[in-house]
Amino acid sequence: MTLDPRGDLVALFRAVVDIESVSGNERELADQIERALRDSAHLEVLRDGDTVIARTQLGRAERVVVAGHLDTVPVAGNLPSRVEGELIYGRGTCDMKGGVAVMLACAVALREPSSDLTWIFYDHEEVESAANSLTRIAATRPELLAGDFAVLMEPSNARIEGGCQGTLRFTVTTTGRAAHSARAWMGHNAIHDAADVLDRLRNHQPEQPEVDGLRYHEGLNAVAIEGGIAGNVIPDRCTIAINYRFAPHRSVEEAKQYCRTVLDGYELTFTDAAAGARPGLDRPPAAAFLAAVGGEPSAKFGWTDVARFSALGVPAVNFGPGNPEKAHADDEFCPVADLFTCRDAMLRWLG
Repeated sequence: MTLDPRGDLVALFRAVVDIESVSGNERELADQIERALRDSAHLEVLRDGDTVIARTQLGRAERVVVAGHLDTVPVAGNLPSRVEGELIYGRGTCDMKGGVAVMLACAVALREPSSDLTWIFYDHEEVESAANSLTRIAATRPELLAGDFAVLMEPSNARIEGGCQGTLRFTVTTTGRAAHSARAWMGHNAIHDAADVLDRLRNHQPEQPEVDGLRYHEGLNAVAIEGGIAGNVIPDRCTIAINYRFAPHRSVEEAKQYCRTVLDGYELTFTDAAAGARPGLDRPPAAAFLAAVGGEPSAKFGWTDVARFSALGVPAVNFGPGNPEKAHADDEFCPVADLFTCRDAMLRWLG
C-alpha cells in the first residue's frame, strides 16, 4: 500500500487508516509517510526512530509547527476501514488519522507557505509519556520542536479547542487489622474505612473555571479500588486510585495541594502528573489562526501534547477532524466533511 498525498483526500485517509499502527507498531506507516514526503523538493525530511519530521527552510519571519501522532489504541475488529454514507469507520479514524491525512495533503501542497512550517508525524502518543517520541526529541533535539505557534491535529470536530487540562493520578490507602470474618470484632475493616474517601469524592463539586475566556470543567474521581485477600478475612488494607483532571490555571503543585485539601487527613501517593496548557488565544499567531478558521473556540477536555509545546514556550491549540467523544470507541468514525473543512482551513491560513 502506498500513500498519495496529491490525490483524493478520502482515498488518502482510508489508506492511512488501513495501515495498522497500534502503539509500538508504527514503523510501516512511518515508512510510507517518509516515502511520500521525500518526493517534495520544498521539504527537508528527517527521521528519528518512527517519527518523521518535514520542514521548509524559506527564511520566513515565523515558524508554525503542525503535529499529529501515528499510533492508535488496539484494534477491536474495526479494520479495514469502511464507508457508511458520509462517515468513515475504523480504528484511528477519529484519533487521529484524519489529522495525519490532512497534514500529509497540506505538507505536499504548501510549497510557498506564508510561514516556515514543521510537520511532525510522531509515535507512541497513546501510551505512557516517557515512551512518547516527543519526550525524546524535546530532550535530544529541541530545535526540531521550536516554533512561534503549534497546531495539534487531534480530533476537535473541526473547531479550535484551546489549551488542555492537566492530569494527576494518585492513590489513597486505608489500613485496618486483619481477622477471621467469623470474629470480625477482633479486626478492623479497611474497606469500610474507604467509605469516607468515596463520600468526599461523590459529594465533591467540580469547579468550572474560566481560563483566557474558555470554560473548563474539572473532575476528581475514583477510577479503581482494591482490597481484601479472601472471602473469610477482614481486610486490613484498601487502596483507591483517583484521577484529577484540572483546568490549566493550576500548576501541578497547586493541583496536588487542592487534592490534599479535599482529602484532608489522608496521605496521597502521587503516581503520575502532567501539567495542562493555557489556551494562548491572545497570541498573534493564534489570533490569525482563529480568524482563518472561524467559529467559536472551546476548551479542550483532556490532555494532549499542546501541553508539551506550551512547556517549551510554544503556544498551541487543538484542531482536527473527528468528534473526540468517539476516540478509542469500537465504532470510531470520522465525517468526510471534517477532512475537507480542516484541510481547506489549513491551506487558507498557511497559504
